[in-house]
Amino acid sequence: MDAPPRSNAPPLIQIRDVSRRYVRGVDEVHALEHVSLDIPAGHFVGFMGPSGSGKSTLLNLVSGIDRPSEGDVLVAGQRLNDLSEDELARWRARHVGLIFQFFNLIPVLSARDNVALPLLLTKLDKAERVRRADTALRVVGLEERLDHYPRTLSGGEQQRVAIARAIVTDPDLIVADEPTGDLDARNAEAILDLLRQLRQHFGKTVVMVTHDPRALRFVDDAYHLDKGVLLEGEDAVRAREAIRVSAGAGGARAPR
Repeated sequence: MDAPPRSNAPPLIQIRDVSRRYVRGVDEVHALEHVSLDIPAGHFVGFMGPSGSGKSTLLNLVSGIDRPSEGDVLVAGQRLNDLSEDELARWRARHVGLIFQFFNLIPVLSARDNVALPLLLTKLDKAERVRRADTALRVVGLEERLDHYPRTLSGGEQQRVAIARAIVTDPDLIVADEPTGDLDARNAEAILDLLRQLRQHFGKTVVMVTHDPRALRFVDDAYHLDKGVLLEGEDAVRAREAIRVSAGAGGARAPR
């Protein structure tokens, strides 16, 4: 059964006047400038924009990989800036599932063993780790590929293994960085649909960065960044419409 509608769900993620700046040589790079946004629990949201727009920087802040120069990021009420590096690593291992463009699977491990890797940080015994890995692979439709190695899997299947690895710890938040960027059109749509199912059937909050215009058909909300600024109002509408026209996509709610 699908999860109930989430339009009135409280925010899982609260981004409060966040800026991120880097020093590169003698220059200061403004990756994000005063971004504020709430992402409700149980939503599938996509961040779009040109290269260098700040999408991946924002994703790193939300997942606790990086820290803001100014402002606050709260996830499930936890202010990430209050955590030490060790605490942040433990928080991330428990609450965040990460999905990458290039899968990041270990070639000498089977699908099952790749998925079970995050569970090595827990106190679960081997039998329970195997059971949970098999369950996660069943969720992504790979129950017949448990003992296959990455080299024997297609690109779409490898990304499904990576998604199973991201959900095996039952995290609150799934963070996906260009999850379809290395896939053909058919597999890309299948992965987008699978991410949507994680939201619909399991109530997961999914935050994705993508260049893929097909994402507009799958996400609940699409947001657009340009030069570190979150586009709003007419600027956001124009950005979304340009993507829809170029790709024939549709179905996402208008960006905030």
